[in-house]
Amino acid sequence: MSEDVAGFRATVLTLYPEMFPGPLGLALSGRALREGRWRLDCVDIRDFATDKHRSVDDTPAGGGPGMVMRADVLARAIDGAGGAGPRLLMSPRGKPFTQADARALLEAGAVTIVCGRFEGVDERVIEARGLTEVSIGDFILSGGEIAALTVLDAVVRLLPGVMGNAASGEEESFADGLLEHPQYTRPAEWEGRTIPAVLTSGDHAKVASWRRGERERITAERRPDLAKRAPR
Repeated sequence: MSEDVAGFRATVLTLYPEMFPGPLGLALSGRALREGRWRLDCVDIRDFATDKHRSVDDTPAGGGPGMVMRADVLARAIDGAGGAGPRLLMSPRGKPFTQADARALLEAGAVTIVCGRFEGVDERVIEARGLTEVSIGDFILSGGEIAALTVLDAVVRLLPGVMGNAASGEEESFADGLLEHPQYTRPAEWEGRTIPAVLTSGDHAKVASWRRGERERITAERRPDLAKRAPR
């Protein structure tokens, strides 16, 4: 995309730039990308290797399995990328990414994301380039690319005009610390199951009260950790 594109800017450093924009090039996020509401720049870390094999990793100091991404190569990639905003490293040992983090990145207007691979990244480049390690869950992926796509999707959908109806995000899960209430639509009866009568009553106050109660119930059942922190 051209240099004059306004809006949110994402810079992704990866060994597999062909993985982007991936699903972000489709649906609402893809349309927003084509309309210039946000910008995505992918940087191939291997372009900053100095040997003929374009090596980016080496054996871990102290021994052990696997390989480690080299500090010198990754640092050159970060410095050459020209990315703006907070610098994130997708890592299973990182801080859990939250909806609040998505909103903070939106307010920052830009983000630079490093996609880790192999056994990890040399600790020295994490320290020297101020990378904040971020995780999308307590599980291991083959690399940080899918995690980066997840983070970007969470941010891009918050951009003004991307979701279409601004109110559609107000009662979503995590918007105020609670999970979302159950949703229903036509037909009114399906396999003997009916839509709760309150939702078809036309009484907006009762509907709002029912939804709030359901959000509190579901959060308490499924995420008691969130329920303890949710505002009353």
